[in-house]
Amino acid sequence: MLLKALSVFPFQFEFSGTQYHYHYIFETLAFIIGVRLYYYYKKGIVDQISDENRLWIMLGAMLGALIGSRVVAVLETPEVINHLTFSILYQSKTIVGGLLGGLFGVELIKKIIGVKVASGDIYVIPILVALIIGRIGCFSMGIDEPTYGIPTHLFTGMDLGDGIPRHPIMLYEIVYLVLLIFLFNRLKHKELINGDRFKLFMVLYFFFRFLIEFIKPYQPLFLNLSSIHWSALFIFIYYYRFIIRISKKIAAKK
Repeated sequence: MLLKALSVFPFQFEFSGTQYHYHYIFETLAFIIGVRLYYYYKKGIVDQISDENRLWIMLGAMLGALIGSRVVAVLETPEVINHLTFSILYQSKTIVGGLLGGLFGVELIKKIIGVKVASGDIYVIPILVALIIGRIGCFSMGIDEPTYGIPTHLFTGMDLGDGIPRHPIMLYEIVYLVLLIFLFNRLKHKELINGDRFKLFMVLYFFFRFLIEFIKPYQPLFLNLSSIHWSALFIFIYYYRFIIRISKKIAAKK
């Protein structure tokens, strides 16, 4: 406890005599800035999808994300399933589940309203920026947020609140997300099939999450893999045609 007291983590502020994590502020900022960026990028394109259908698609994404983020998060700690309560379900969430659930929600809504045009490209940069802001909030919580890494002797190790040098997973992810923003800005003027940018984002992000999960203290769900691992594997299978096509295209340029 003394070691934890000497650490700067978690970052908190006081309001009415109660300590609160800054994470809640960053979560709100991530949503607000992400939405504003979406509308900013939307002004610069001729959207093939009507405003009304866009609203339905966003609604499907939000509902799917709400459900998916909770389901995948609960499966990260399988032992809670036997005594699952609404409170545990509500407080459990992960962006991997949010993206997975959002994908299902969007595809379901598009089938219902009859939209066959790919709709995800416009969301890539707003999602990346929102993720960075949200991850800053996660990092500020230290070990109070179950996104920290296992102990390490590498120079990157940080005391996140328990006196043990750990992999700062959130910092790794923030750096990776910034690199993805640079990548997608470079691809902005490339001739790509509509929808390929979003598919590429999903594959690259889930690939990172699959790898980084091995340096987190995760709980296996099946075959020594966590729910995050299985979510990533599902995405690779779901987008296997895209992965094969883009791999052949890259190989042909070499």
